[in-house]
Amino acid sequence: MTDVELSSWHFAEGDAITPELTALRLLGGGSAYEAYLAFDEITYGPVVAKVVRPAEADDEHTVRSLVREATALDVAHHPVVVRGLRHDAEGPRPHLVLEHVEGPSLSRLIRRHRRLSPQQYLPLAIDLASALHFFRHADVCHLDLKPSNVIMGAPARMIDLSVARPDDQAAALTTPIGTDAYLAPEQAAPGTAYGVPGYASDVWGLGTTLFHAVAGVRAFRPGDPDAADPAARFPQLLDAPAELPDDVPAVVAKTIHAMLELDPADRPLPREVAEALEPELAGLPAPRLHWKG
Repeated sequence: MTDVELSSWHFAEGDAITPELTALRLLGGGSAYEAYLAFDEITYGPVVAKVVRPAEADDEHTVRSLVREATALDVAHHPVVVRGLRHDAEGPRPHLVLEHVEGPSLSRLIRRHRRLSPQQYLPLAIDLASALHFFRHADVCHLDLKPSNVIMGAPARMIDLSVARPDDQAAALTTPIGTDAYLAPEQAAPGTAYGVPGYASDVWGLGTTLFHAVAGVRAFRPGDPDAADPAARFPQLLDAPAELPDDVPAVVAKTIHAMLELDPADRPLPREVAEALEPELAGLPAPRLHWKG
């Protein structure tokens, strides 16, 4: 077993996470958290309980990240963002209770089907762009937008705001935060010639996420996660994105590449992304309905 697997609560169906939360099944997790589908006696329905792992329960940084996510969710009230219901950072099992959204993650759909159809990726892109537009008004930078942090519900939901923070705190970052393959250049090398992280970093995250959904492959080749040289770890600092398939509509390709401009100031605003793609969605053929009788 890995250290992460050993540092688990190992909740089985019916186990009490807290007096109000009963575990149903493990959904997944990361180095610091486990996520369980749970029944909540307070809302009297299914929820997601994001629980700090036993080995991390007394770690100030991990618990502070939990509080940061809860704080971001308090202001990020948007239909395309998962709702935070409550949190407890003081108890023996620090946890965050979240809305449960039915549906697979975008990353799972890409693994299964490779490329999404325009009927799937266009409404998704517009929904996510609308959330990022709202984030500018609420002063939230997500900083880790990627396919595994999108649940394909109706509408889709953006999840995992554990590294989210206001724009001024994002700009003060001095080390990379997020997921290497989807980091904007200013996140990968903050405070250098690439600029500082901020709202435009999430536009880049939307661009790399949409590229992956449209093409079935990531926008940039893998880097060396152990490299000391930022350019070796983050190919997006020097490389152009991969070519999109020839059948991708020109407007879609142009919008994706605009979101992947090196200079944050050259990227479109989220509402401009939505405005560019909405006519493409409107022009799609209507779904064929088969009626009986």
